[in-house]
Amino acid sequence: MTKWLPRIDHTEGPMYQALADAIERDVFAGTLQPGVRLPTHRDLADGLGVNVTTITRGYAEAERRGLVSGTVGRGTFIAADAATPSSMVSFEPHSPGLIEMGLVTPIARQDPDLGEALRRLARRRDPDAFLRYTDPRGLPKHREAGAVLAGVYGMPAKAEDVLVCAGSQHALTCCFMSLFNPGDRVAACALTYPGLKSLSAMLGFRLCSVAMDEQGMLPEALDAACRRLGIRGLYLMPHMHNPTTACMGAKRRAAIAETAARHGLRIVEDDAYSLYATDRSSPVSSMAPERSIFIAGTSKIMGGGLRVAYAVAGRELRDDMARGILNSVWMTPTLNAEIVSEWVMNGKPEQIMERRRQSLQERHAMVRDILHGQRMARQETSPYVWWELPGSWTGQALESAARQAGINIFGAGKFAVGEAPAPRCARLSLTGATDRDEFERGLSLLKDLVSREP
Repeated sequence: MTKWLPRIDHTEGPMYQALADAIERDVFAGTLQPGVRLPTHRDLADGLGVNVTTITRGYAEAERRGLVSGTVGRGTFIAADAATPSSMVSFEPHSPGLIEMGLVTPIARQDPDLGEALRRLARRRDPDAFLRYTDPRGLPKHREAGAVLAGVYGMPAKAEDVLVCAGSQHALTCCFMSLFNPGDRVAACALTYPGLKSLSAMLGFRLCSVAMDEQGMLPEALDAACRRLGIRGLYLMPHMHNPTTACMGAKRRAAIAETAARHGLRIVEDDAYSLYATDRSSPVSSMAPERSIFIAGTSKIMGGGLRVAYAVAGRELRDDMARGILNSVWMTPTLNAEIVSEWVMNGKPEQIMERRRQSLQERHAMVRDILHGQRMARQETSPYVWWELPGSWTGQALESAARQAGINIFGAGKFAVGEAPAPRCARLSLTGATDRDEFERGLSLLKDLVSREP
């Protein structure tokens, strides 16, 4: 435990906010490093000459800002990603010529023909139907398409189980806005999707880090967290885990489902990249359908700009999810849902994913050739690899140096949950570069970059 005693600036605002400001200032100055344990509430209260309640509120405000992680019985620690923005997207414009190797987007020019779809819709007798309000859950035929796509993901579903959402991020927002309350604890892998971290900060639920291995989340670690912390929910990406590409075997999935059932957890399963794999196991949600929401997204498959996803919800959860859709966008735009649903019913997802997998195999070969000897976790057709960085490189150092070299890449800090320091890794996207030449140029620049010390 550090003997840190902050300098509290004189302010007209509450003392607890000044304490949170001091933590934030010292985190970004490097005085407080990830994983450092802060003084106990009592010790810091005595050192500053204030009451314990002020320290408690200050630490809570720092946790709300994503600066610290508090664990009952262990103390308060500086969060692994305290100085790392979790957002995957910057509102600042990209520098001209910046090579995108951070964001995972479908490889360009492999989507279905949108023009043909729009021409077909324009020939309909009732195109004005798409201008009207509809059921927030989605039109019956769109929900039927959602059930078909869920089946492609391996999740059995009927149309009545499905709600149509405006993209997977919207589905996640509705899940956590509707099914959990501020302060509720939700378990996630120690490395997880940054969009979940952003939602946690925005909606006030608390993410709890659970240890993982090469198959993803450890059932015994989840069980221990539930016993110690009173977990209410569980977030999973079991097939092609983001960012590590870990894949849960069938036995591990069954053990996770059993642990979740024993502790009464609500499961949110967002296996956004599972269709990139050549072989798939049954979703964890299929083993506990009444307490689960499975998100069958389309943005990583086709037509990401149309923003359509299908949420398969257990009977007890459907009405809450429908209210979440109603209270956020009222309904997913039916014109978008019509286009995507027709593509689904015509078998476009399977056709497109076959082409995407072929392209990714070519890019994996380029990674092996150019970054030969580098240690990376990958699946044969994963759209990203998890790079164990050489020498003294850290993810944050590579992210910064790569950007100066004209490359956007994401260090491990963006994905870290809890107080444990982020591993010295980075996620390298294989799909963001516009073509093979740009991708090859980016790999060559990265090879040259890591051959030197940071």
